[in-house]
Amino acid sequence: MTATDRSRPGAVPPGDELPPGYARRWWVLATMTVCLLVVIMGNTILNVALPTLQRELDASQGELQWVVDAYILVFAGLLFTWGIVGDRIGRRRVLLIGLGIFAVGSVFAALSDSPLELIAWRAVMGIGGAAVQPTTLAVITNVFPPRERGRAIGVWAGTAGIAVAGGPLAGGAVLEHFWWGAVFLVGVPVALLGIVAVLAFVPESKDPHPGRLDVPGVLLSIVALAGLVYGIIHGGGAGWTTPGVLAPLLGGIVLLALFVWLQRRSAHPALDVSLFRNPAFSAAAGALGLNFFALLGATFYLVFYLQGVRGYSPLQSGAALIPVALGMAVMAPRSSGLAERLGAKAVCATGFLLITLSFLGVQLLDLTSPVWLLLAVLSVQGVGMGMVMAPATESIMSVVPREKAGAGAAVNNSVRQVGGALGVAILGSLLAGTYAAYLGAGVDGLPAGARDEASQSIVATLEAVRQVAAEGTPEEARAAAEVVQPARVAFVSAMHTTAIGTAAATSVAAGVVLVWLPGRRRAESSVTR
Repeated sequence: MTATDRSRPGAVPPGDELPPGYARRWWVLATMTVCLLVVIMGNTILNVALPTLQRELDASQGELQWVVDAYILVFAGLLFTWGIVGDRIGRRRVLLIGLGIFAVGSVFAALSDSPLELIAWRAVMGIGGAAVQPTTLAVITNVFPPRERGRAIGVWAGTAGIAVAGGPLAGGAVLEHFWWGAVFLVGVPVALLGIVAVLAFVPESKDPHPGRLDVPGVLLSIVALAGLVYGIIHGGGAGWTTPGVLAPLLGGIVLLALFVWLQRRSAHPALDVSLFRNPAFSAAAGALGLNFFALLGATFYLVFYLQGVRGYSPLQSGAALIPVALGMAVMAPRSSGLAERLGAKAVCATGFLLITLSFLGVQLLDLTSPVWLLLAVLSVQGVGMGMVMAPATESIMSVVPREKAGAGAAVNNSVRQVGGALGVAILGSLLAGTYAAYLGAGVDGLPAGARDEASQSIVATLEAVRQVAAEGTPEEARAAAEVVQPARVAFVSAMHTTAIGTAAATSVAAGVVLVWLPGRRRAESSVTR
């Protein structure tokens, strides 16, 4: 680092070593936000396209589920591995590899001719996404000094929020004008832009003393995480006590415990598991997991509410989720400053209380609720989630040595991914079960062969009604049409029950951060790495 760099406004105090790339740190941050947008929106943009994919590719419900799950499973299984690889061979190099793989997978996914082909290319996209997402956070941790890192992570967290909620909007806009494959092509030019920006602005960084690679530990982490996430995903649909769910779920838990046991005894651990003894690290990881449990689980059932009950188009339903994105985008960067003044404990707990309030507000939504009420509820949810994401992420990264930032970022992203998968699986299972119970004999107007599948979700019910109207007799069509209103009423009741369950989870999260997250730090006791 040159003398000129040290004299720049905002430089760290004399005597502290400036990180490589410090002079270009804001360009680096902008590049990392572009990379993060590519991989998150490349996944969430698919949410509103699923009904279109089912029609255009003639995909079964199981194949449609695997279009989503193939990405999630590969992504979750490889997160930790890519974090370790980045620490060893260089994070800049891993970013370039990941963006390239993601772009290639996206192009071939768009050109797929069958559901199985699409599933395969979605898995390839998961390989690239797993390389990019944790590496963006590791790069930020290495380029920004501790006193500026919280602000940078706040921007990073806000970008993640925009991508999660903005993906459905982008997907809806694309489907209004183009064929289904275009939803995968949207991110390709952005990925190419990210590659150019990485080459131009991002310095190489890696662990200067990586030691011997713990290959068995890395392989064990892949199998454990993949098994755990697979069991979670399919537990929501197949039932939690079926052998096909219990075997990977329990196997994943056992292998994860074995991984921790081996890492504690390894001379060259892939992950310093003693970090979990730090209450700030463990509580922050739990807070992030529960935050994404609520975010992805709620997005799952709100999209069904908007399209199935309110009759919104994909574009309209994506637009309705904008307040969540805006709330997180506005609040996440500001929450870092609040946490510095008030402590992560107070900020995260307040955030979870706002999230809880928003899910209690879902009880006010019905068949004819005014749009402003929906927007108000989602705005409160977005603000609350923005208050949690940045301080919790900073709490994790602040206790991880800079040279191990890739592994620390992988832990951060793994708990987010597992939390999100749990949210979709558990809340989706609760939603499906309560919907079927509330609907009851309401599907009796449908042909006997269509009733079982129609009772699984509001979208399946409406699709069954559409098929009967198109292929059945006039009498069957009239009988099927009478199913629509009871189905919508049943779904709203099921959504209310599921939202109460979500509120209970976020209330628990508020208690966790109040007990274990650190409070306000005294200025004189602040420690920087």
